[in-house]
Amino acid sequence: MNGYEKRAQQKKEKIMNATLNMLKTSDPRKLRITDIAEEAGVSQVTIYNYFGSKDDLVREVFKDYARTALKEFGEFLSGTHSLKEKIEYIVFQKKKSSRTFSLEVMKQIWNDDPEMTQFLKEEYMTKGVPLVIQLIEDGKKNGEITGALSTSTIMMYMQMLTSQADTVLEYAGKHGDMDTLIEEMVHLFFYGIGSTPPPIIHT
Repeated sequence: MNGYEKRAQQKKEKIMNATLNMLKTSDPRKLRITDIAEEAGVSQVTIYNYFGSKDDLVREVFKDYARTALKEFGEFLSGTHSLKEKIEYIVFQKKKSSRTFSLEVMKQIWNDDPEMTQFLKEEYMTKGVPLVIQLIEDGKKNGEITGALSTSTIMMYMQMLTSQADTVLEYAGKHGDMDTLIEEMVHLFFYGIGSTPPPIIHT
């Protein structure tokens, strides 16, 4: 990469980072190129030259965010974390204030942009799902997950929990300790409501 290409890439990243920060609190429909340009410290012409339109810019920002999130997801699942920690990560990726976008913004993108919706589905199916399947299969092999349940049933149950994660976290934010609630939800996932987890044996 020569000097010109490097500077161009740096400008693009600056524009995308500025847009990402604005999307944390702004409705994508209300974003203006003039505001993005001011936030990024570049001209409006520069943004149009690199991205073509505001919609294309916003779409590219979301795609880049999704790719990064999936990469981090894979790195976490391949790390040395416990199975419980990995399950918590899968179900409550948006825990606490770490969620970048509001639920309203994500719903808007999902409903308004078919291209983005298709992209997210494909990324999830080709990259996210295989990672979760591998996690479950590995858990079965080492005895952490019962072999009495099919992988597809476990996947379905995890998807049910994930789909309600926002509701759970919203409730916790209003009525209780979020860390405690998440820990209890993970307990329910592993042990149900009528059993006690095995004691921790210190060696």
